[in-house]
Amino acid sequence: MPELAPPLIRWYRQNARDLPWRRAEFRARYGGWGVLVSEFMLQQTPVNRVIPHLDAWLTRWPTPTALADDAPAEAVRAWSTLGYPRRALWLHQAAVEIRDRHDGVVPRDVGALLALTGIGDYTARAVAVFAYGDRHPVVDTNTRRVLARAVLGQAHPGAPGRRDLDRMSGILPASVPDAAVVNAAAMELGALVCTARTPDCDVCPLAHMCAWRLAGSPDNADAPRRQARYEGSDRQARGAVLRELRAAASVPLDEVIADWPDPAQRDRAIDSLIADGLAEADDGMLRLPA
Repeated sequence: MPELAPPLIRWYRQNARDLPWRRAEFRARYGGWGVLVSEFMLQQTPVNRVIPHLDAWLTRWPTPTALADDAPAEAVRAWSTLGYPRRALWLHQAAVEIRDRHDGVVPRDVGALLALTGIGDYTARAVAVFAYGDRHPVVDTNTRRVLARAVLGQAHPGAPGRRDLDRMSGILPASVPDAAVVNAAAMELGALVCTARTPDCDVCPLAHMCAWRLAGSPDNADAPRRQARYEGSDRQARGAVLRELRAAASVPLDEVIADWPDPAQRDRAIDSLIADGLAEADDGMLRLPA
């Protein structure tokens, strides 16, 4: 496996974006909670949309206990337009678990983090590494793409799995601080340079050792699947229902997005939100979860 760590570290120190959760004062103020909230919000959501929501969230709920003591409906309401609103419910439930199981302190142990609602391999290791400074492989979609190209010579990564963690472990330096930088650098490189559709190989610090680049950048893997169209989708209908519920304590069921052009889709949206725990129906009224 090529020695990727040194060029990644050099590149990151010169090119990393100045993001709130990377600042020492942010970690000092919010600790593991700030990192955990940022990771929840960043899932499938662009950075520029997350930053204002993160600031507002942590101003209102600066600790897990502060959120746990508030109603789930308030978490869903504050989630606003971030998308995938089940994350708000999961984050609220994780805060309850942190309050009740861990005395209000986000745990450091990866196993304990994985036991919290809504937390998977990536988020657990990201909190342990970026909040607490421990040494673990952290692998997101961007990291997987960098490793697929630089190490395997593939245009795009295959299905995610344990091998991704093993592969990332193989490039981490022994130094704990340097390992954290390499984790962050691989993600940043994938986000800014080694992108899915238009990689800028001319400025990539790994270009001279990238197996895919050295092979002539072959189209040797399936391209990433495009996300289904939003306009006219069930997701759009769900979002419209949630907007109404965020604006009112409760809404009569027959008045919820009553002018929606597809009544069957409207009903599916309401039913799916109830099934996901994002809405509650009672006495002909629909509301956010209590």
